[in-house]
Parts: sequence; C-alpha cells; structure tokens
Amino acid sequence: MSAKIAPTNRDHKWVYLFSEGNTKMKQLLGGKGANVAEMTNIGLPVPPGFTITTECCNAFYDYNRQFPEGMWSQAQASLKALEKQTKREFGNPKKPLLVSVRSGASISMPGMMDTVLNLGLNDETVVGLAKQTKNERFAYDAYRRFISMFGHIVMGVSSERFDFVLDRFKAQTIGGKDTDLSVAQLKDIITAYKNIIFAHFHGEPFPQDPLDQLRMAISAVFESWMRRRAIDYRRIHRIPDTLGTAVNVQAMVFGNMGDTSGTGVCFTRNPSTGKNDIYGEYLLNAQGEDVVAGTRTPRKITKLARELPLVYAQLTEIIDKLETHYGDMQDIEFTVENGKLWILQTRTGKRTGTAAVRIAVEMVEEGMISQKDAVLRVDADLLNQLLHPTIDPRANVPTLTSGLPASPGAATGQVSFDPDEADELSQSGTPVILVRHETSPDDFHGMASAKAILTARGGMTSHAAVVARGMGTPCIVGAGALKLDYEAGIAVVGKVEIRAGDWITVDGSTGNVLLGKVATIQPELDKSFKKLMSWADEIREMQVRTNADNGADALVAREFGAEGIGLCRTEHMFMGEERLAIMREMILAEDRGSREKALDKLLPIQRQDFIEIFKAMAGYPVTIRLIDPPLHEFLPDHEHLTLEITDLKLKMRDAGSVAEMDSILKMLAEKNELLLQVERLRESNPMLGHRGCRLGLVYPEVTEMQARAIFQAACELRSRGLEIVPEVMVPLISTVKELENQRAIIEDVAKEVMNSYGTQYTYKIGTMIETPRAALTADKVAAQADFFSFGTNDLTQTTFGLSRDDSTRFLPSYIKSGILPADPFQVLDTEGVGQLVRLGTDRGRTTKPDLKVGICGEHGGEPQSVWFCNEAGLDYVSCSPYRVPIARLAAAQATLRKQSA
Repeated sequence: MSAKIAPTNRDHKWVYLFSEGNTKMKQLLGGKGANVAEMTNIGLPVPPGFTITTECCNAFYDYNRQFPEGMWSQAQASLKALEKQTKREFGNPKKPLLVSVRSGASISMPGMMDTVLNLGLNDETVVGLAKQTKNERFAYDAYRRFISMFGHIVMGVSSERFDFVLDRFKAQTIGGKDTDLSVAQLKDIITAYKNIIFAHFHGEPFPQDPLDQLRMAISAVFESWMRRRAIDYRRIHRIPDTLGTAVNVQAMVFGNMGDTSGTGVCFTRNPSTGKNDIYGEYLLNAQGEDVVAGTRTPRKITKLARELPLVYAQLTEIIDKLETHYGDMQDIEFTVENGKLWILQTRTGKRTGTAAVRIAVEMVEEGMISQKDAVLRVDADLLNQLLHPTIDPRANVPTLTSGLPASPGAATGQVSFDPDEADELSQSGTPVILVRHETSPDDFHGMASAKAILTARGGMTSHAAVVARGMGTPCIVGAGALKLDYEAGIAVVGKVEIRAGDWITVDGSTGNVLLGKVATIQPELDKSFKKLMSWADEIREMQVRTNADNGADALVAREFGAEGIGLCRTEHMFMGEERLAIMREMILAEDRGSREKALDKLLPIQRQDFIEIFKAMAGYPVTIRLIDPPLHEFLPDHEHLTLEITDLKLKMRDAGSVAEMDSILKMLAEKNELLLQVERLRESNPMLGHRGCRLGLVYPEVTEMQARAIFQAACELRSRGLEIVPEVMVPLISTVKELENQRAIIEDVAKEVMNSYGTQYTYKIGTMIETPRAALTADKVAAQADFFSFGTNDLTQTTFGLSRDDSTRFLPSYIKSGILPADPFQVLDTEGVGQLVRLGTDRGRTTKPDLKVGICGEHGGEPQSVWFCNEAGLDYVSCSPYRVPIARLAAAQATLRKQSA
C-alpha cells in the first residue's frame, strides 16, 4: 500500500519548511502553505510543519501516481527538522510526534480535498501519548479518530461502516455523545475499526509504521485532486486542472484534551452579510472535523469570551492583525490546547455576493483598500446572488421548520434525498432541493445541481454552508426538527411527512423551510451596491447594453444601468395566439399580395411594440434585429400535426351526424393543407437554411414591413419630444451583397416614412457577424455597415460546426475529459471564435476607423468573455437585463487588468 518513487531530478526542491515560505509563493506552496508560512514569519502561534509543492502533485500524475525522485528524502529531512522544533520523535512511543496531512491548492477549494489528522498513532505510540499527556481518554479518542479517518480517506473504506460502530457505542452512554465514551469503550471501538479494515482488505491489517502512514496519506491527498468532487468544483469555478494541490504536514495540536481545549473556525467579518463583526463557531473538547462535519452542534464564537476569556482576547487581536495584514476578510481555523491558542491556517474567506460588495465598499471607507481594489475584489459573477428572488412577505404559507440561514436567496424545488438522483433530475430540467442529514464532499455533484440545500445537522461553517455560499446556492443547515429516512425517502417534522418529489421552498436568508411553491419578490439593491457600481462605471471603457424584446424588460435593464439595447429580437414579438395566427397567414400566403395583406395586420402590432421599447430606452441607442429564425418555427411541429391528422381520421369513424362529419372533414382539410406547407418549408439543417437576411432577400416585403414599423414608431415618439436612436440590424449575412440589398430597402422605407411625418433624424444600419465568412470579409462588409454586432451564439455554432441544441448531449463529456476548458456557448472560445471577433473588428476598422463594434450573445454577460471583448477593442457588450450589473463590473475589471498588464 506504500507509494512508489518515480525517476526525476533528485536535486529539485520539492519540500519547504514553513519558515522558508511566504505569501508570494502561493502558486508553488498553495494558499494554505503560503499563508501558514507567512503567519510563521510574522510571529503568530502556528504549529511548525512543511509543505510539499504543487509541482510535486503534477509530477505525481506525470509519473503514473508515483512520487518524484528526491521528494521522499526531502520530506524525511523536513520531518527531522520538525522533530527538533517540537522535541518529539515520529514513531517514538515515549514522546511521539503526531502530524496532520492537509491539502492546499493555490485557489481555495474548501471541503473538496482530503485531510488526515493524528497521523503517527499506532498501538505503541497511543500508549506513549496517554502517558505523556496523563490523559488516557484523550489518547484513545485521538486513535479511534485517526483509524476511521485514515481508513476512509486513505484506504477507501466507507465512512458509514465506522459511523455505525460509533453510533452503537454512543447509544450505550447516558448523554449519547462521543465525549461521553469511556476509555474502555474507545478501546473496543478501536478494535472494531481495525476488524473492519482487516476484513475489507482480506486479512491485511491497519498499517502500524508511521512512515508508511505518512507516505500513504501524502499520496491520498494528491489523489484527492482528481476525485470527482474536486473536478466538479473546478469545472464550476473554472479552476485549471494543471494547478495541482500542495500537501501540508503540520505538527498536531489537540483540541480534544478537555474543557480548556477546543477547536473552531471564524471569519473576520460575516461571510453572509458582510457585517464587520467576528463570526464563527467553536467546540470545546473537540477536533477540527467535528465543527465542519456537523456531527456536533457548535457554539457561536462570541460565547468563547465567557468560557475561555484570555483565549478569546488573543484570538480577536490576531483576527484584527490578519485582516490588516492581508487587506481582506479572512477565514481562520484555530485550536486551543490546554488553554494555549494555535492558528492552523488563514485564507481569504469565501463570501456571498451581498457580503462581497459590502466588505469591499466598507474597506474603502475604512481606508484599508482603494476604490480600484474594491472593484477588482468582487467576483463579478457573485453579483448574480444580489439579484436572487426572496420570499414574498405577503405569502400566507405555513413554515415547515427552520434552521440556520447559511446562504441567502430563495428557491423552490422537489425534494431529493440522494445527490445522484438530484443531479439526474436537475439535468432533466426538474428543480431540486437536496435534503441531507449533513453533506460531505462526496455529495458535491448533487449540491452543485440543486436549487437549494437543506440539512438537518451542521452549523454556519459546516461543509454544506461553506460550499453553498461559494456557489451562491440558497442553503439552510441545522434544521434539527427534520427527521430523515433515506431508505424510505421520507422526511418527518412533527406530524408532517415530506416525501421525495414533494415541493418545498427554502429561504436561505431567514432559515425558514416552507411547504409547497411560494411566491417570491425581486431584491432591492442597497447603497453599497450602488456605490461599487458607480466606481465601476467611472473606470470602465466599454458600454453595457441589454438584450430586450419588450418595454418591461428594457425598463428593468435600464434600472440595472443598461446604456441602450444591443439586441431586440423581433421574432419574439410574433409569439402569442393572435399574432401567431397572422404570422402563419403571412407564411402560408401564395403570392406577394396575400403576404402583404397579412403583413399590414402585423404592422401596427410591431409598431406599438417598438414604441414601448423606444420609450423605455429614450436617449439611448436601440438595436433592432430584423426577423432571424426560419419560417417553419412559426408553424406547428410536423410530428404533432401528423398525430392530429391521424386523430381526426379516427374520429370520422365515430361521427354521430352529418354535421359532425362535415366539421371533421373541414378541420382535416385545413390540417392537411397546413401539413403540406410545413413539409414545403421543412429543412434538413434549418439553422443554416432559409433564415436571417435570406428571408428578406426572398420576401423583401417582410423587411419593408419591419423597417416601416421601426421608423414610424421612432417618428411618433420624436413628435412627442423624446430622443430616439434607432439602429436596424440585418442578421446572418455571409456576403456584402446581402447587406447591400437589405440596406437599400431599409433606406427607402426610412426616407418614405420620415417624409410622411415631415421630420428627419439620424439612424444606423448595421449587421450581425455570425458566420466565419462575414468575419473574414469584414473589410468589405464594413463598406455597407454603420456598426457590427458579433452574434457569438451563432458564430460559435458555425465556427465549431456544433449545434447548440444537439451538442448538450456530448459537450459535458468534452469538458469533463478536458477536451474543452468550458462550454463554448457559455464562455467565449477566445482561441477560435475570439480570433474571428478580433480579426473581424480589425478588418472592419481598416475600412471605417470609427466603426462601432459590440457583441450581443449571452457571452456579453459572462466576465471572462467581457474581459476578452475589452481587450479586443469592442465598444460595447450586450446581455440579458439581470446580467447587466455583472457586465458593468466585469468591464471595469477588464480596464484595470489592461492598465496593469
């Protein structure tokens, strides 16, 4: 079971003592290793140790999961230095040195990788530890913890097998807690644990050699870098697989030595609200995993002031020192051993969007950071959380139970008790609430898929709470009244029974769990948000517009700071029973005259829609895209229509009268005629077929009607004194001749309409760049265009040769296997699609240096894509209304990144 050694450069430095590192070495030592080194160097009470580098992790995988040559000898040398510092010896029964083995990537991934505590214990050293500490119960409690942790994490034995034994022995005590176990019971538990491992490995005993234990634990931490939960976390947070994790080997200090010992986690500010108060939890007579695992209910950190006042005073002093030193909110782990405080680690604390904004703004006001630092400090994607709905206070819905409000926001979904089931249901489109006793890292895939998370146990720093806050998922923990039966698929609260599939609503802001579906309201953005956004707007160079197809959406976007509309999809205006009927009449018309009659009915409808949009965005440009999708999308589905015809034919046999038969025959004739038209318009590949500008070329009367509606709406509002800035966008061109043809039609209509109203105003005609050919010939296209807007959704399809709809079946496997770093329909592919954007922009501006260029796919609200657009010299991005604040902040960050490059 021991790890192997791979041949590499034996002189390469793989291992650093804490005294040799600092916070600037985060890429090499990982965040945890760099920070404990920094704390050591500034004189804080940190248990000594050493760090095995992230480079070693990558070498471990490069050499087929073997340690690189030189690493193990360096680790042994560092272990000797650790023995000298602690005056203890690894494996010596008389004065045993015990260590923890922890992961630590350069980007924090809380709860995703493995930790082993109390390593170095065996049947001999446990006796020595008991004599050394004069505390036999402590020593055997540490040993039983070590065997179960090592057996599960390193040896792969199910933790439930150990939990079953522990629960059985706890049930025999009066208090029912692990702290109530006697020494004799602890020894029996240890024997039972060893038997579990012996049986699991078919006669191979639990390893007794501490050096073997250390080698195996280091290997297990490296292995945890590529476990599913860690991979899933990196995919969601877009963390590269190549970073690797460091391994930190640190001398153990013990929080389970009695009532003057303990362990805890605290934040220098509230990670949910951002309030400038110490926030956290602790347990006396416990080890670190007891706090985060949720197996015991921890106490609020402020109560430590009464129980251990000197320790609390020292802790608050260190908290202030660390926040000032790092200039950011810190997440700190500590242990108290017989009244002495030890700081185990500090890291930049994960926080909600609300907290991130408030902390950044208040730190500026406190003089800790600059406005630019504040803008860079807030993850733009976190702003999504500020826009989450909350429970409508007028909703008269019974509260099922309540717990701790661990992560804000409200969500409704169907109950699932199993993370695998939750993941499957979510992928099929079902909103899910994951309900568990408590979560573990193995549940991560289900947590990531769930709309909200609810646990019966755990505190505000439990695994569920920390992970949910990092993802922005509503979460309630410690709902103690919730009694779960996984096998039966039932949760019981008092007399109320909730089954898998039942609907509940979780309010992560209040901690209330509500029965059924509950109405929600949109949040109000506070002064901290507005202040941060004002700083971002002063910094950013790019404009931010919105994609909106109606006046209501346009108003919402304007409230969020949109500076115009970058994409109004006119085809969405034809949806609705009355409008769709007229649209079908136009499609089914046999000649131009009949089509124009139908278009005359659509004209006033479109005009009124444009009036509402122009009014909402008065003073700002409004880019209206002419009809884009293929016409068959407005007709009934072929398969559905065929089934209707078959059904009518069956009804003919049962017709009870001549009148009923005549009615069926009439409907049958209409359906057959409609089916013929559907088949006539049917295409093998409609996304590359008769759509976009090609519709306007074949049916110029459609372009005329839409242009007339646009310019009439603009003229009417201008006559009322409003400033209207219309921009007409021709979709899906591949050649400049297509744009030239459509531009001539639009200009003729504009001239006619403005003359009829007796007014003149400036407007623009541009095009969407959605095909590689359009981008490659952008210098020619620009001669006929006043602006370009890159339609990156279709440009991604045509560049990759991927169907956006059909590729969902295999793209996840591409991402999981590393073929693609991210879904190219969510994050702009800068290597391929991005180069076409850059090339098209540059070539277009060789013809027209002042050519306005933007993008209008949903990439316009994705931070990494916004950063690229700024770098490529685009004038604006456009995105959905609720992503406008994200784009504003990301655009400012892009400007600052460029300035610092």
